[in-house]
Amino acid sequence: MTIYRYPEDHAHQPLILMVPGAPLTEGHWMTRWSRWSADAQILELGLWDEPHRNTWVNKLNLAIQRADRPVVIVTEDIAALALAWWVEFEAVGPENAVTGAIIVNPPDLDLPGADERLARFGAVPRRELPFRSFLVSDLEGSVGRQRSLARLARDWGACPVCDDTRRGFTSGWMLLQTVLGLETKQPAPDAPFVGVLPGNAPGSSLRQ
Repeated sequence: MTIYRYPEDHAHQPLILMVPGAPLTEGHWMTRWSRWSADAQILELGLWDEPHRNTWVNKLNLAIQRADRPVVIVTEDIAALALAWWVEFEAVGPENAVTGAIIVNPPDLDLPGADERLARFGAVPRRELPFRSFLVSDLEGSVGRQRSLARLARDWGACPVCDDTRRGFTSGWMLLQTVLGLETKQPAPDAPFVGVLPGNAPGSSLRQ
């Protein structure tokens, strides 16, 4: 197990490592986020149709080690499984480079036949992730899928969140600021102003 230590932790702006589960389009929210912050980086795992578990995990592990600073991981779809297996294979404990994660629309592990790619990952680890995490499911998901993802969030120790992830996911940018630990939440550059009541600001109802 690798132990990561940073002598002056406050001097290291975390790397936002975004890991998609499919090739990105120009209008995808990860593509947009990569333009909004110089600290955002996209890690494409490749082998999209026939993912290889160990190859994906090794690519993720290498990117984390090369960062040489704290890392916040943002995954979408099946890329979440690479994160879970990285934690398992590296025996990741509380002292590690990853300080937080946002896991967006992971696969429904209770319906492995729904996505043939899942068979390539085996029985995905479901132990608690050793860092602060949020699991975001789309509002349009079925009741069965929402329940499945709620169970996965519980097992991974992630805070469950329902949101609309299809139209730019600007609210996700606000959630990212929470994971980064920024006291002043930075709105997305193209997000419209939305007034909120005291105590109902984005993230105020999220539990950890």
